[in-house]
Amino acid sequence: MEEMKPCAANSPPLTPLGFLERAATVYGDCTSIVYGTNTVYTWRETNLRCLRVASSLSSLGIGRSDVVSVLSPNTPAMDELQFAVPMSGAILNNINTRLDARTVSVLLTHSGSKLLFVDVFSRDLAVEAISMMTTDPPILVFLADKEEEGGGLADVAIRNKFSYTYDDLIERGDPNFKWIRPVSEWDPIVLNYTSGTTSAPKGVVHCHRGIFVISVDSLIDWTVTKNPVYLWTLPIFHANGWSYPWGIAAVGGTNVCVRKFDAPVIYRLIRDHGVTHMCGAPVVLNMLSATQESQPLNRPVNILTAGAPPPAAVLLRAESIGFVISHGYGLTETAGLNVSCAWKPQWNRLPATDRARLKARQGVRTLGFTEIDVVDPESGRGVERNGETVGEIVMKGSSIMLGYLKDPIGTENALKNGWFYTGDVGVIHSDGYLEIKDRSKDIIITGRENVSSVEVEAVLYTNPAVSEVAVVARPDEFWGETPCAFVSLKEGLSRRPTEEELIEYCRKKMPRYMVPKTVSFRDELPKTSTGKVMKFVLREIAKNMGMTRLSRM
Repeated sequence: MEEMKPCAANSPPLTPLGFLERAATVYGDCTSIVYGTNTVYTWRETNLRCLRVASSLSSLGIGRSDVVSVLSPNTPAMDELQFAVPMSGAILNNINTRLDARTVSVLLTHSGSKLLFVDVFSRDLAVEAISMMTTDPPILVFLADKEEEGGGLADVAIRNKFSYTYDDLIERGDPNFKWIRPVSEWDPIVLNYTSGTTSAPKGVVHCHRGIFVISVDSLIDWTVTKNPVYLWTLPIFHANGWSYPWGIAAVGGTNVCVRKFDAPVIYRLIRDHGVTHMCGAPVVLNMLSATQESQPLNRPVNILTAGAPPPAAVLLRAESIGFVISHGYGLTETAGLNVSCAWKPQWNRLPATDRARLKARQGVRTLGFTEIDVVDPESGRGVERNGETVGEIVMKGSSIMLGYLKDPIGTENALKNGWFYTGDVGVIHSDGYLEIKDRSKDIIITGRENVSSVEVEAVLYTNPAVSEVAVVARPDEFWGETPCAFVSLKEGLSRRPTEEELIEYCRKKMPRYMVPKTVSFRDELPKTSTGKVMKFVLREIAKNMGMTRLSRM
């Protein structure tokens, strides 16, 4: 058997980009994208559009190892660019449209982005971010939106900032372009930034192999059949939409694109297009089940949710309408959901509250993943599986990141002893199911966004009246969690700022979703004997405050 070895015939690099080529052959006449009133494409058309864009990027000198960024909501162009950019050999970098200009500028600089696709309604943000850069700015490509009023490029001053439009690239591109295959399946394909501070951006790099595996794995775990109708309620700029731009192509599904979440619009799209699948944070479930539009569905709709555990009441309301809810867990570093609450048939016989409690757990590893454990941070040994002993969640599998861009120390700290250390704290129950108990990195999950409490604290510390500050999560009936700031003011102030004034101070210095919704003043923050702020005490105080209500951002 020693002569049996890999060769060129049996070891070509794995890549999800081949899914599009196959979709054009197998599902060529099937609808690939639906958007607004008049935008409809087939898989054959989508393949040709992506090849043309990739060809144009190549003609502009974009190639292997170059980073190409995208600043866009869930439009057809955003969906296509998940293929078109890496088909040129470049590395795809989706940027959160809710960030402020300073942060966008930092990410463009850190990534060394060569070209930036900009949605029409993010043009001012992009132009401001570019003006803040001290390095060579990327080429700007404008993404118009014919389905939206004001979706063109009318302002001459702004127009001059852009070198090309998306339509230019499609028109000039070669539909027979031979897309650039990876030399190795370990070649980078995407770069996604986590919610780290702007002073030390955490750029997560994934390879073709990892994205291929998570894309197929996600389809299997969610039992997605051929020709699904997928509604894009999850932002694609969040971990590439949990890999579903590639996954939906693999099964010839229809991508129903939507620019922003609006419950009545979502229900209309579900009815009009026969939506079968959608993803989103628990806040999406809450909004869908709390609106006046929440009438029983004509047919079941599968929803995959992750992030903060969905409250039992929200699960019950959503299921009563006709949504079939699956719950999972993943990180930017895992490229998607690699843990799912695999449902057991016998659980269907349990009372509704018990079913909701079980479904709120994160679950077990998916098929494509190798191993997940909860370990004692001191010894590194697995904790007792009793649902009570906490430890750090660690994992290993094919879709774990290659590492953090330009951060060897951060990479070494996260990938060690054969494991990826998540920084999340959890327990394992006696049946082997994982449940997260806390985020050791103090990340607050508010709606579909991750908020770094450290970054919010850093802004509040710039206020001259603030002596000490600690930011924790407070339960919110709409967003799941919102930032709650505990503040100790300096002595001898002639005038003490009010809660509203500090909130407004933050609003001027950070994205709206990061702004604290509560500010609680304390004479002194609780500390340990070594002077460290006891955030677990503050979390309990915030929890006892009750849920904030109607806190629209």
